[in-house]
Amino acid sequence: MVRVRVLVVDDHRIFAESLAAALAAEPDVDVAAAGSGPAALRCLERGAADGRRFDVMLVDADLGTSAAVPVARAVPEGGGAEGLVDGISLVAGVRSGQPAVRTVVLAEKDDPRRAALALQAGACGWVAKDCSLQRLLAVIRGVLRDETHLPPALLTGVLRELTAARKHRTESERLVESLTPREREVLRCMVAGLGRKAVAERLFLSPHTVRTHMQNVLGKLGVHSTLAAVALARRAGVGPVDLAGDVVERGGQLA
Repeated sequence: MVRVRVLVVDDHRIFAESLAAALAAEPDVDVAAAGSGPAALRCLERGAADGRRFDVMLVDADLGTSAAVPVARAVPEGGGAEGLVDGISLVAGVRSGQPAVRTVVLAEKDDPRRAALALQAGACGWVAKDCSLQRLLAVIRGVLRDETHLPPALLTGVLRELTAARKHRTESERLVESLTPREREVLRCMVAGLGRKAVAERLFLSPHTVRTHMQNVLGKLGVHSTLAAVALARRAGVGPVDLAGDVVERGGQLA
């Protein structure tokens, strides 16, 4: 008998333990539970190291919304080195780090926008928390066959959200393409969170020149703030400059 390894991730302990116990009663299911995003990542890492990878992760859509925990991974869309592991960002991180793990989001209510975000992050399904055990088992076995599962009532709304997201991405890409190579470089620095002085030092430009480039970037993108420019850049798939490889010499020492 081929056994399925399932990880339940929910910060509501009673729900997580109850669901884990119900799944464990199935003869072909091995199950573990985690109460937070960081705990889930540790479980996945231990399983991979021990040669007992998880097949499916069930994650609460509202994970961490009451007390999110900072962690240095699982951030979608180039969100930087650190972020908050909520349900959807956990899905994105697992999709990136362990793509063989299928993820299913468990939600208390239907939400087309968040369901679309979950699918974009790499989820294979969106299921109501109050669905029957048999329904959940059917979804678990279905995603292992590379199926995508959504409640029928959500299909139209999710397709509308995905179409709108693609349209926004196309418009954002067109605006970014209007930038000069230097302006795109400045934009990537902005996405990385660098201020005017840091950008000037990195690109060997004067702060005044950087200020002019930043103003040009905002004007061409049609936005009025750095935050709006960064959001548009991310929609267009523009990532931050690589800061990890930067080496700064200070007082004869490398920092």
